[in-house]
Amino acid sequence: MIHHHRTLVIDASPDAVWDVLGRFMHVDEFAPLVKSVDALTDGEDQVGSKRRCHFDDGSSLVEEVTEWEAHRRYRVRLSETAPMPLNEAYAELSIKPQGPGQTHVEWSMDYRVKYGPFGWMLGQTLMKMMMGKILDGNLKGLADRVRSNQTTAAQTR
Repeated sequence: MIHHHRTLVIDASPDAVWDVLGRFMHVDEFAPLVKSVDALTDGEDQVGSKRRCHFDDGSSLVEEVTEWEAHRRYRVRLSETAPMPLNEAYAELSIKPQGPGQTHVEWSMDYRVKYGPFGWMLGQTLMKMMMGKILDGNLKGLADRVRSNQTTAAQTR
C-alpha cells in the first residue's frame, strides 16, 4: 500500500477540533471538494457508521468507519471509488494536543492502485500529488471551520 499523510497545527483546543471532526456525517462542512453527504447509517457516529460523499464532478464514494476513538482518531475504509483507479483505500484522521491552545492534526491515506506495476508508479506520482492537494485542502478547511466556530462562540458570549 502507498501511504501519504499531511499534518497541520491548528490554534484551537483538541475539543474544539474534535467538535468539527467528530461530526462524521458532516465532512461537507469543511472539506472543499465534498459537495454533499448522505448518511447511510443512523445513530451515533462509531465503528460501522457509513456515509456517501458526493463531489462536484458527479462522482461519489462511500466511507465506513473501521476504527473510532472519540476525541482522538478515526479510520475509514473507502469503497465504491469508481472512477478512481483504486483497489482499496483507507483514510485516518487523528488529533493530539500540541501545546497550550493548539492541536496537531494528521490526515493520512493508504491506498493500492489498480494496474499492477504501472498502477504503483501512478500511485507514487500523480495520485500522491493529487492526494496531497486534497489533504491540504481538507486540513485548511478544517482549520477555517474550527476558527469560524470559535468566532461564533465568542460573539454569542
